[in-house]
Amino acid sequence: MSNANTPSDTQTIADQVTVFTEGFTAQIGPEFSKVFDDEQSALREAGVPDDAVAPGDTVVEATLLTPQDAEVSLAETVGEGPAVLVFYRGAWCPYCNLTLKTYQAELLPRLRERGVALVAISPQTPEGSEASVTNGSLEFPVLSDPGNVLSGALGIRTEPAAAARAVHTQLGFDVADSNADATGDIPFPTVLVIDHDGVVVFADVHTDYTTRTEVDEIIAALDLLERRAA
Repeated sequence: MSNANTPSDTQTIADQVTVFTEGFTAQIGPEFSKVFDDEQSALREAGVPDDAVAPGDTVVEATLLTPQDAEVSLAETVGEGPAVLVFYRGAWCPYCNLTLKTYQAELLPRLRERGVALVAISPQTPEGSEASVTNGSLEFPVLSDPGNVLSGALGIRTEPAAAARAVHTQLGFDVADSNADATGDIPFPTVLVIDHDGVVVFADVHTDYTTRTEVDEIIAALDLLERRAA
């Protein structure tokens, strides 16, 4: 699957998705596009799982892998302050790529001003994480969650529909080749804002992987956290 273009300074993620989808649909044709459309419709209809992470939950400790294949704990990566955790599907996902690029350009500078960590997490191999870093010129930690252990604990673990995965194969790609555990399991795209105790104060789980959390939504959640702490 193709990568999205570098984000504009003025475009929302939703705007960028619209532009990308038009080009992608033209590239793959109506038959394949319908398979993905049907998958997205089914995901929206099913909704967020009842056991998915929600405000008030505490994020469990996890051992993750750096792009250099070194073990690192989530706690030491996040540090002592609030943090924004971004769960994404992988470097193969164009919607993930344009989202991470947008967070690099528009979110990270605002988080640095506040002393808030930004961490991106996927189930892909460390090599895949390195590809994500390279694709987006990312300057924040990009880590692997082998076996979706953390995303599973958070109730956001899923997998592509069989029909969609078949189309992936016909397009020359299989998500299992990118994942550290060689399965097709992936997280729902999710953004969590956690406080210094690891308690979730904002959770935005997107079952439809073509939609993502906008920068302003994350900043609003941090503003609310700061007001509560004041």
